[in-house]
Amino acid sequence: MVRRKLRVVLGSSPRTARWWNRDWWWNTAPWRNTDWWSKKRLRAFNAAQEYQPYASVRFGLDQNPASRDDADNSEVPKLMEKFTTLTGVAAPLPIINIDTDMIIPKQYLKTIKRTGLGVALFSEMRYNEDGSENPEFVLNKPAYRQAKIIIAGDNFGCGSSREHAPWALADFGVRCVISTSFADIFYNNCFKNGILPLVVSPEQLKLLLDDAERGSNATLTIDLEAQTIKGPDGGTLSFDIDPARKQILLEGLDDIAGTLKSDPAISSFEGKMAADRPWL
Repeated sequence: MVRRKLRVVLGSSPRTARWWNRDWWWNTAPWRNTDWWSKKRLRAFNAAQEYQPYASVRFGLDQNPASRDDADNSEVPKLMEKFTTLTGVAAPLPIINIDTDMIIPKQYLKTIKRTGLGVALFSEMRYNEDGSENPEFVLNKPAYRQAKIIIAGDNFGCGSSREHAPWALADFGVRCVISTSFADIFYNNCFKNGILPLVVSPEQLKLLLDDAERGSNATLTIDLEAQTIKGPDGGTLSFDIDPARKQILLEGLDDIAGTLKSDPAISSFEGKMAADRPWL
């Protein structure tokens, strides 16, 4: 009955009625045509060629390497500043639940640039309503204006997942934040932007806050390789860190540059895959 009605509407000729014939659909499907797959792979290749100039600027790669071997043997780009040893003034910020909106308010999220956000770091606490500096805020005090380390309360970086928060910290000059706990997304974003988020015990945090209260004498030395924090009096604390994250900071690699370290293995896999499954 349904087919009869369709023939009335569309006509009874095979040309006009073949669209509902499942055998016709299967036999004429584009994926059954090898040329269709070839064209698809060609489009993917052309897209990769269009991406190459961007990759050259992003990673400093030669747009026309002499050979694939030359590209494989080229130095892996280091896009972040290495973090090995950091010595600097530590600013005390003993406030719990400092969220990302406190770190960088929402009105500064329009930009996608990583620079220029340092002046807006903690802006709602650093500045008065008239735009003048709040002299009571720690980073406005002369001893802490060049602070490279922040000693903060529990659950630092909670709230929204904005990556502008570590961007603002890095642009201000902060390379390390020490707390008893961090929000997961903020914690991960720090490693992607060359910032070391250190988790310490409440007892260790209390000692570090006491050291940070010394003003310009509150100088800490963080040795990532040895995983130690040396205080102004020479006392040393140890900390734990995931070995993979530690290596990324030591080498100064972001996620993409870290992946490119495995390019020979990836190329080998792709070559084997192409040989075993040439239709892909």
